[in-house]
Amino acid sequence: MALRQSSVPIALTIAGSDSSGGAGIQADLKTFSALGAYGASVITALTAQNTQGVTGIHTPPASFVTAQMDAVFQDLSVDAVKLGMLANAEVVRAVAAGLRQYKPRFVVLDTVMISKSGHALLQPDAVAALRDELLPLADLITPNLPEAAALLGVEPATDEHEMEQQAQALRALGARNVLVKGGHLASDLSPDWLVSAAGVERFTAPRIAVHNTHGTGCTLSAALAALRPRRHDWSDTVRDAKSYLNGALAASDTLDIGHGVGPVHHFHAVWPKS
Repeated sequence: MALRQSSVPIALTIAGSDSSGGAGIQADLKTFSALGAYGASVITALTAQNTQGVTGIHTPPASFVTAQMDAVFQDLSVDAVKLGMLANAEVVRAVAAGLRQYKPRFVVLDTVMISKSGHALLQPDAVAALRDELLPLADLITPNLPEAAALLGVEPATDEHEMEQQAQALRALGARNVLVKGGHLASDLSPDWLVSAAGVERFTAPRIAVHNTHGTGCTLSAALAALRPRRHDWSDTVRDAKSYLNGALAASDTLDIGHGVGPVHHFHAVWPKS
């Protein structure tokens, strides 16, 4: 049966659920909606989580992740996929098998390993599976500095030269395009480096001094997936996705959500300012 084409892009998030709504599946679906994409989801893990931390994780069987992917891809014309928290090696392999079967046009891999509160979101044995199974299937990967280092088995980059070198090394492992995020650098700027077949490009913006930063990585990768089907290339996509995230960060302190590190404001361009 031929799948009907939607008048709006369909973005699928394959990731974990954040019960407080600031990261994971919930942040992805909010981002898709804010950027004019229809969002679908495959849930790889359930977290008991709030703005103060993660208190529990339940991972469904990998076969149920496969069943969710089958249900979505057999009915929806998916334009882009965002991959987030994948929990363990079995889930990683199930997701990789589904991607090889259905061959979505764009795949953004957010290499989620540790929550902002420091809780491990990817089991150690799954790092190798993610590197070997998913990197070659990803059109773009978006590691932060600790994640890039973990994938390469090296120390985290301490400057932008090392960031670029590690991005090049990750691309050599099979990722077609690599966006290494420099938010962990001790700098007034927040530089990101995009390494692709077209070359190397630096994106930067002033560091936004706000308290509410929960879900920033999820939001950026979801924005990349939502925007890529309507942009010329990854360079244009990264530029617009970063602009959206910067707006969500700048407006985040207008929200009063929870007692810890609150979420970014996904609907900053839609909701009233007061």
